[in-house]
Parts: sequence; C-alpha cells; structure tokens
Amino acid sequence: MRRLVLSSSIALSLTLSFAAQANEGMWVPQQLPEIAGPLKQAGLKLDAKQLADLTGQPMGAVVAINGCTASFVSPQGLIATNHHCAYGSIQLNSTPERNLIRDGFNAAQLGDEVSAGPNARVYVMDQITDVTAQVLAEVAPTLDGLARQKAIETAQKALVAACEAEPGYRCTVYSFFGGLQYRLFRQIELKDVRLVYAPPASIGNYGGEVDNWMWPRHTGDFSLIRAYVGKDGKPAAFSADNVPYQPKHFLPFTHTPLRPGDFVMVAGFPGSTNRYALADEFDNTAGWSYPTVGAHLKHVRDLVHAAGEKNPDIAIKYASTVKSWENVLKNYDGQLAGFARVNAAASKRKEENALLAWLATRGDAGKPALEAHDKIVALIAQTRSTRERDLVVGQIVGLGTLGSARSLYRLSIEKAKPNAERSPGYQDRDLPRIEGGLKELQQRYHPDMEKQLMTYWLSQYIQLPASQRIAAVDTWLGGNDAAAVTRAVDTLYAGSQMGDVGKRLEWFKADKAAFEASTDPMIRLAVALTPTLMKLEDEGKARTGENLRYRPVYLAAVQDYKRSKGEGVYPDANSSLRITYGNVTGYGAKGSATFEPFTTAEGMAAKATGQDPFNAPQAILDAVSAKRYGSHADAKLGTLPVNFLSNLDITGGNSGSPVMNARGELVGLAFDGNWESVSSNWVFDGTYNRMISVDSRYITWIMEQVYPAPRLLKEIGM
Repeated sequence: MRRLVLSSSIALSLTLSFAAQANEGMWVPQQLPEIAGPLKQAGLKLDAKQLADLTGQPMGAVVAINGCTASFVSPQGLIATNHHCAYGSIQLNSTPERNLIRDGFNAAQLGDEVSAGPNARVYVMDQITDVTAQVLAEVAPTLDGLARQKAIETAQKALVAACEAEPGYRCTVYSFFGGLQYRLFRQIELKDVRLVYAPPASIGNYGGEVDNWMWPRHTGDFSLIRAYVGKDGKPAAFSADNVPYQPKHFLPFTHTPLRPGDFVMVAGFPGSTNRYALADEFDNTAGWSYPTVGAHLKHVRDLVHAAGEKNPDIAIKYASTVKSWENVLKNYDGQLAGFARVNAAASKRKEENALLAWLATRGDAGKPALEAHDKIVALIAQTRSTRERDLVVGQIVGLGTLGSARSLYRLSIEKAKPNAERSPGYQDRDLPRIEGGLKELQQRYHPDMEKQLMTYWLSQYIQLPASQRIAAVDTWLGGNDAAAVTRAVDTLYAGSQMGDVGKRLEWFKADKAAFEASTDPMIRLAVALTPTLMKLEDEGKARTGENLRYRPVYLAAVQDYKRSKGEGVYPDANSSLRITYGNVTGYGAKGSATFEPFTTAEGMAAKATGQDPFNAPQAILDAVSAKRYGSHADAKLGTLPVNFLSNLDITGGNSGSPVMNARGELVGLAFDGNWESVSSNWVFDGTYNRMISVDSRYITWIMEQVYPAPRLLKEIGM
C-alpha cells in the first residue's frame, strides 16, 4: 500500500489535534502513528503503526457493506454486522408466509445460505493513494463553477478507470476538507454475499423505536453474512458453484472479559459529519431541513403503517423503508433536542465570528479566507431559495417505478456517449448496480402503496409557490388541485408496465429512440421531465463547483486558526475508513442518575411485556430465569452482559463496526449512540457522547442458548 504524503500544514494540524480533543475525532489510518502516545495512554497494546496497515491484522478484517461496516470473523468469509444492517437482505428474502424478519434465519449448512440481494456487496480495503495533485491539475483558476465541477469529475473518473483496470476492484475518490485534499481508495469488491444467520426481530430489534438512541439498551443487534467468490478465488456474481471467500485476516472473538475502563477502538466507514459547516448551514438544517423533512416522513410512515395493517404484503415490502424512516425521524428529534440543550446555534455563530475576527487581524493574509466565507454564504442562500422545490420534486421523480423510468431513460442518453464522458452513476461500472436495483424493487414496491405515496408528494407540489414550480410538471398535471393530482396518478399507474420487473429489465437494454417512441405513461413522463431535471442538475453542479473554489480556502483558514489556539483538526466523516478510540465508561445525564456502562440479561427480561417491541422470546426469558449463562457470564457483574457504553466518536455508517479491545480482538459490534450524542454530527460534546454496542458475550450466548447455531459457533472458535 502506498503511504499517504500529507501536505506540511495538514500534517502539522493532525499532529497537534489529539492534544485538545481526547476521544473526539474520526482518524484516518495514516494519522495513527502520529497519535501513538495518546493511544498507548488510553490502553492500546498493539503498535499504532500496525493499525495503519490496512491489509494487516486487525485492519485487514474490516469491511464495508452497503452503507454499514462489518468484519470477517472466520477464515471462511463469515462476516459479523448489525441486524439492522442486514435488515434489507432479511426483508428481500421474506414473504407474508415466510417472514424472516419476525422469525429469524439460521442456515443449517453452507448450501442453505441465501443471496443477500443482487446489489449486496462486501468491500475489502486494499490501498489508499493521495491524488490531490492529479485531481486539481486541470482545474484552472479561471474556470466557472460548472466547468470546474466537470473538470474535477473528469479527473476523478480517469483515476477510477485506471484503478479499476484490473478486474475485481472498486475504486472511489474521496474529498477531504471541502476539496483541499483528495484520496483514492481501492477496495476488493465481493459480489456474492449471502445471509447466514439473523436472530428474530424480537432479539435483533428488541426495544424497536422506543429504545432507539436510548440508554439503557438491551438489543441483540447482530447478524452474520458470508462472502463468496468463484472457484478461482476471484470476485464473481452469485453462482451455486461459488465457494466461501478466504480473507487474509479475521477478528477472533475475545476470551477476555470486557470491563469498565478498558480500552476499545472501532474501525469503520462513518457516513458524514458537519463539524466545520458554516453557521448559516447549521441554521438552515436546524431551522428548516430537520423539522420539514421530519414532518413529511411522519406522514408517509403513517400512510404505510395504515396500508400495511390491511395488507401484509405491503407491510413486508416496505418494512426496510419504514425502519429507515423511523430511524431518521428519531435521529432528527434527538439532534434538535441536543442543539437546544447546548445552544448550538449560538455557539456555532460565536465560533465562526471569532474566526472571522481573527482573520481580520491578519491583514492581506486573511483576505482570501474572508472573501471565501462571503462567497460560501451567498451559495448557501442560493440553495435555500429553492429548497422546498428541491425536496418535493426530488421525492416525486425518485419514487419507485417513476424513479426507475427516469433512471433508465437517462441511462439510454448516457450510453450513447463514450464511457469516459458519461455522467457519474451511468458508466459501465454502474450497470450492475442499476440492474440490481431494478430487480430488488420488486420486493420493495406495491402499486397501491406507491400510488398513495405519489399522491402525497404531488399534493405537496401543488402547494409550492409559483416561483418554485416546474413547467414540465405543471403541464403533465394539467391542474392545480386534488382532482388534478388524482387524475394524473390514476393515468400514470393504470397504463404503465414499469411495475413489472421483466419490463423494467427490457428497458434496461433500450436506446434513447425507443424511450421517446414509447406510449407508456410513466416513460412519457420521464422523457418529458428529463431536460428540466438535467438543467437543474447542471445548476447544482455549478454551485458545487463554486463551493469547491472557496471551501478549501476557508477550511485551510479554519485549520490555521485552530493551530493558533494549540488545537488541530481531523477531517469530517465522508464514508471513508476511520478509526476512533476510547474506553468503556458510563455517564451522568443532566438531571438524572449516573448510567452504568453495562446492561444485563435481567434488565432485558424486566422490560419484556410480551408485546412488540418488547416481546422477548420465551427461550430467552426461561434462560434468564434459570440464570443459564454458562461461560458467557461476567464474574464481576455476576450475570450476562447485553450492551455496553464507551466514549467513542461515531456516526451513521459505523453501524456494524467491530469494537476491538487493546489486542485487536472482537468484543462487540457498534450499533447506536445515546440520545445525548446524536447532535454530535454538528457539535461534539465529549461529556455525554457515548457509543452503544452489543457485547460479544451476548452474541455468542444467543447463538448457543436461544437461537442455536452450533455450526457457526464452531466456525468462530467459540
């Protein structure tokens, strides 16, 4: 693996950052040798340089899986992750008659392991390369926003194409510090992923949305999947002839009890944080985005719940979607409560004003950053002026079958171009994902439900002010009232064949002329809307390009300012590999008693009501009553631990991350944060920020005593 070469200013900032920010920060692997002292002080027994080796032990065992994190736990490609990360695959394999969500899944032998879905992927880290110079080489200062963004896209596509020239790899260029730095990540892409073991929802989702983001917690949020490859050992699509992938490294389950104060670390792929966002961006999020999107999600969730009570097929097909909505809803509520608790708006504004005042004292040296700040503020205002339209129209054109029709028509346009000139998302490398999505939709779509959802979003559209309306949508609707919406929706779905997976796959191969000659009402609508949507896309790219002109200048100033105060910076999360570390510890929430770091089996049983979401299986209750814990019990606790707290800095995308002890052994899986931590995407509060994990002892106990899987226990050495 090529070692990253950091610019001198960034290297300095990273060296200083740990001193003032203990337990805060999502560190890129290359930073770890620089913070070896604090890591050792926290309790790490390994050499910090070992963690910077992405292909060694233990980092070589950590993988990404479709928006979550996971880890190899056996030499036969067995992978541990969260139940909620495997939930989509569980749902895809469920029907009202064979409800794996409710009943769980336990493959008795290798041949019983089922496909996790055509788009399920496991990504194994291979190398990281600094490509800042290559990305920015053709970005001339004189380029306007759209040209700048397209130049950056062209450079990124070229880097990715060269990286993926050797089959079996998936490559991604990540931007750090707003475009100040770019890194190319190369990962082995494993395409045959199978569901192996998932406990019933009464274990894997115990407590449901009532307990989500809460402590104390008693959730067995874990599942097992397996990666397969061709007989030659190379990545291959699903085939009955494939064999289990044999990773170079896997994480052993620990045999040493985890205790309060112990060192723990997490490696994972956190999605996004916004700790360096401007105050105006924060105000827009807290004052409009979260409340507005949250209100819409509550409406559509209630629509699906009501329909699902009458039709079990709808309940199953939209289960994963609804679960995602409910998680977002509670997260938004928690963030808003957290913002109010710490008066985040005022603190963000105060912090930004202090930076601007400092820049003003620097004379000519501070002017570029001050000008950049003003430009970014203006760009934020532009985005704000169309935010209602962008939200509502985005939901309409992305919904289910219409979203498929629009994507397919756009694909036919892009396929007429040379591969290198196509828009990102429509290149040859993207075709398997598009095709897989067309197939998966069949298990996540019901025409009656989609009509209700389309009706809801169109009813929101006709309430938009005239300045935010789109002529092509208005023409199609042919009116501005509920009757027009009903008429348009009925016509759209009554005559369309896009609800048929076979027809969608036929259109996957069609050219632009075929789409434009079609009489299918959904395809005709997609064709009519596409010119406007592509124009809006270019407008968005132009703003992005302008942002990439000014944001790096501003964030470089942020780094200088923090260094002037003896602080430093770490990059905001961006779905790239990060490591966080800390210790097992409880906390004292404001106005309440101190929370202990471990929950127990008895606490889980005490919550049981027999009703969802506290419908613990009788097998669990019987085992707890008899204290049948065996070797899984903790001698000091005097019982079986279920979940535990630690002061690690994580966010969405870290779900399923392996929690490792000081020796790099698996002690649990990260699956949540506490209520007080959810606002940390914007404002970190180390006093109350806690990560919630499922203890490995609870995992193995479930697999032994409750939902037995002796084959798998033997495989993981337990």
